[in-house]
Amino acid sequence: MSDTFDKFSVASVYAELLARAPENKIEPRMGPMFRAMEILGEPNKSFPIIHITGTNGKTSTARMIESLLRAHDLRTGRYSSPHLVSVTERIAIDGEPVDDETFVRIWDEIRPYLQIVDDELSAAGENRLTYFEALTVLGYAIFADTPVDVAIIEVGLGGITDATNVGDGQVSVITPISLDHVELLGDTTELIAQEKAGIIKPGGFLISSAQPADAAQVLLERARELEVPYRFEGIEFGVSSRIVAVGGQQLEIQGLAGRYTDILLPLHGEHQAQNAAVALAAVEAFIGGGERELNQDLVRTGFGATTSPGRLEVIRKAPTVLLDAGHNPDGIRASAAAVKESFGFSKLVLVIGILAEKDAEAMLVQLREAYLDLVDDIAITQSNSPRAIPAGELATLALEAGFNEEDLFISERLDEALEWAVGRAESGEDFGGGVLVTGSITLVGEARMLLGGV
Repeated sequence: MSDTFDKFSVASVYAELLARAPENKIEPRMGPMFRAMEILGEPNKSFPIIHITGTNGKTSTARMIESLLRAHDLRTGRYSSPHLVSVTERIAIDGEPVDDETFVRIWDEIRPYLQIVDDELSAAGENRLTYFEALTVLGYAIFADTPVDVAIIEVGLGGITDATNVGDGQVSVITPISLDHVELLGDTTELIAQEKAGIIKPGGFLISSAQPADAAQVLLERARELEVPYRFEGIEFGVSSRIVAVGGQQLEIQGLAGRYTDILLPLHGEHQAQNAAVALAAVEAFIGGGERELNQDLVRTGFGATTSPGRLEVIRKAPTVLLDAGHNPDGIRASAAAVKESFGFSKLVLVIGILAEKDAEAMLVQLREAYLDLVDDIAITQSNSPRAIPAGELATLALEAGFNEEDLFISERLDEALEWAVGRAESGEDFGGGVLVTGSITLVGEARMLLGGV
């Protein structure tokens, strides 16, 4: 193979992945993943794992855990989804997307073994490995090859039959559970919790965000059944104090083994402070079994270095343009509270695009209610994803959600929508307007590219 690996090489691997069943076509199975691990020499057992599931906050929490572990001189791998711009973002080594050469090299090495699994599945009358299954195998193989000291693995969907669940987490982290993907996971938080509890493993340690009562009961019962120690936000640990600061917030967190003060977190919103408490507890559980206080300076360093692209990210100023991958009503609600708390907008222009598998009606209603006092102008658009709701259809849903027709700008082109939104934010006499791009991570990723965030 050539010593030069360019974007085309990564693009060709990505094309091979995309030729498989897409990310939103889930196969509720684990056999093929265990078979792939078996013939590859069980890379899933080559490193300790912190496994993360939940409805909202998974990626931000994973990034905080990663940053804290790196501050403790541990080499990290992080597997997360979806990506904003490049597929390599999903497999990170020491906080950075895996380099193109490694991504392509390991794919070439595992391709014949994936073909064995595909052939066995075809012979059995089953679908071959999906996009997400194949990419997950690649992630585990890269982490084993590097090698990493610890992998932070974020589930794709649910838990029990998620492809990532071939790994056994020494620490299982469950972020806030709410209704999302109800057609696959169930239409109550109790049913969804039953799916997500599948990542709790014997010999592990459960760290959970504060949860709805029915979900918390499910997690508690599963931990007790497996005789796994468990700690819940709001009971054994949590945010003690929080002050809005320039570029983020200052926190004091009561952890499992100590109280951590003067933490500057460069992320906005109460929800991110809560994610920080969960991340800290997870690292305490991993490094000291939850019984040894971490070094305060290392904790401050780890949190201070945290980034979370596409999560209330300021991508440009004058006017301020925010990117936020809010993909369900609860996520939108949390982001709206953070926007109002951290940014002094006199008006806000929304740029909205939503994927077809999401509850667009509920999301639009939540957007209208959350920003009722700030928003008069709304750009309805779409990403280039084949799963995106066409702008015209989304505009109809926006009218049904209560938005006014005279306030809408409709364009299938995101660049046109952004140009219009920036113009509207700059209009008027108070110069206090901003733009929020939200609705789907594919839209946020494309906006990030257009606005020079990569």
